Amino acid sequence: MTHSATAINPHAAHSISLVVLCKNFWRNRQLIVQMTKREVVGRYKGSVMGLAWSFFNPVFMLVVYTFVFSEIFKSRWGGVGGDDSKTQFAVVLFVGMIVLNLFSEVLNRAPGLILSNINYVKKVVFPIEILPVTAMGAALFHSLVSLGVLLAAFMLFNGYLNWTAVFIPLVLLPLVILTLGLAWMLASLGVFLRDVGQTIGIITTVLMFLSPVFYPVTAVPERFRPFIMANPLTFIIEQAREVLIWGSQPDWAGLGIYTLAATVIAWVGYAWFQKTRKGFADVL
Repeated sequence: MTHSATAINPHAAHSISLVVLCKNFWRNRQLIVQMTKREVVGRYKGSVMGLAWSFFNPVFMLVVYTFVFSEIFKSRWGGVGGDDSKTQFAVVLFVGMIVLNLFSEVLNRAPGLILSNINYVKKVVFPIEILPVTAMGAALFHSLVSLGVLLAAFMLFNGYLNWTAVFIPLVLLPLVILTLGLAWMLASLGVFLRDVGQTIGIITTVLMFLSPVFYPVTAVPERFRPFIMANPLTFIIEQAREVLIWGSQPDWAGLGIYTLAATVIAWVGYAWFQKTRKGFADVL
C-alpha cells in the first residue's frame, strides 16, 4: 500500500476535502474490511460460541422484550390493534433499540479509538481516519444481524413482511453519515480530554429515554414534543418503523434534508479530526 509524504510526517497538514476522504476510503477499502472483521470477531474472542453470540444476543433481547412488555406491563403501542398488539409492541420497541444501539455503540467507542491504537499514531504509517469507519462497520454488522432477527420475528407474529422493508438501508444511511462525523470529532477530543469517554456514556443513556424507543411520539405531552423531535434519533426511529412495521414509504423530503445536514456535520467532524491529528503524537 502506498502512502503520501504527508502521511509519514504526523505534524504535516492533512486534507479536509470530502473528495480526498472518499478516495482514501476506496484506496484503503481492503484494510477497512479486514479491521472491521477483526473488530467483530475480537469481541467474542475466547468465548465457546464465538460469532454465534452476535445472533443470540438480539434473539435473547427480543424474547425478553416480548415477555416483559406483553405479559408484565401488558403494553400496547398507540394505533396498534388486533390480538397480536402486545407482541407487536416488542417488535416496534426493538426497531427503536436497533437504531439507538447503532448510534450509541459507535459514539461510546469513539473517544477511545485513538487512545487504544497509539501504535498506529506514533510508529506506523497508518490512515487513522479510518478507525471510526471500522467501528461503524462493526456496529453495522451487529445491526444487520438484529434486523434479520426482527424481520424473522415480524414474520412469525404476522405471517407476512412489508415490501417497504427494502428502504431500510436508505433510512439508516443519513444516521450512519451523522454518526461518523460525530465519531471523528469525539475520537479527536478523546485524545485531549479524557473525560469525554465518561460524558458521552451519560449522554447516550439520556438519549435512550429522550428518543421514542419505549413510547410513541404521540404519547409525549405537546409542550415537550419539540425537544423529542429535535433529537437526531427520533426521525430515523420513526422512519424505520414506517418502512419495517407499518408498511409505509419513508418521508423522502425529510430524509433528503436530514442527509444534507448529516453530510455537513460529517464534514465538520472530519475537518476537525484532520486539523487536530497533528497534535495526537505529542499528547500520546
